[in-house]
Amino acid sequence: MSDIRQPKIYLLPNLMTAGNLFCGFAAVLRIYDGAQENDFLKAAAYFHDAIWFILAACIFDLLDGRLARLGGHESPFGIEFDSLADIVSFGMAPALLVYQIVLGEFRNLGWMIAFVYLACGALRLARFNCVAAAGPPNSPDKNFTGFPIPAAAGVIASLTLFMLWLDEGQRTIGRWKYALPVLMIFLSFMMFSKFRYPSFKAVNWRTTQSIPRFLFVIALLALTVKFYHWMAAVIFLSYLLYGFLRPFLSPKRRRVIEEEIGEEAPEDETADEIT
Repeated sequence: MSDIRQPKIYLLPNLMTAGNLFCGFAAVLRIYDGAQENDFLKAAAYFHDAIWFILAACIFDLLDGRLARLGGHESPFGIEFDSLADIVSFGMAPALLVYQIVLGEFRNLGWMIAFVYLACGALRLARFNCVAAAGPPNSPDKNFTGFPIPAAAGVIASLTLFMLWLDEGQRTIGRWKYALPVLMIFLSFMMFSKFRYPSFKAVNWRTTQSIPRFLFVIALLALTVKFYHWMAAVIFLSYLLYGFLRPFLSPKRRRVIEEEIGEEAPEDETADEIT
């Protein structure tokens, strides 16, 4: 007789989550390998690999939710598994990356900053799971309250990639690396802020668009591939800044930007969200 309490494990969505976890684990290993190098040029090669693994984890994280919703296979197991993978890929890996690049110079203060980011990420994921468990089943919120941790990791990874590119061939990163600790503290705050960010969960295979906007998306993807050293940072920073601008946009403009075709914006989404 089967145990009715046995959770359902859907193959494709959880394979994507496993890919997310693998990328996070690989990023941590590459950061550790880079930490063993005395030559910064050799260490930078390992850090580059770690950054690509973090960014790849962002893609896997995006795909697992899409596949789950597409097949109607969202489950409590998938939510928990996704959060466990996220804490490795988007909490531990970025914290270690910034620690090895700059925070180690500050000794105790450095690891405290890294831990604050990691702890805030873990607390945010725990809060998200509690809200999801208390809410109606199979009706995910189309907005995030606070900056999502995958995007926070994307900001850190993409900006670090940009800094490594600017000082390619140099023995160290320039003074702007000291902006990373401040950025980590700011992102820790943003993950628990009341700013609302679109989750783009309304975008699916049935979403339609005009030809000019479709061509714009293609051009944006082409630019990102061509100028990946800085375009990734532009995209993640644009998403971060959008949370500050969003309360001042009209509901119609928000729907256009967020691709929520045919969706009505909640009436209570006004400028007082920033308070």
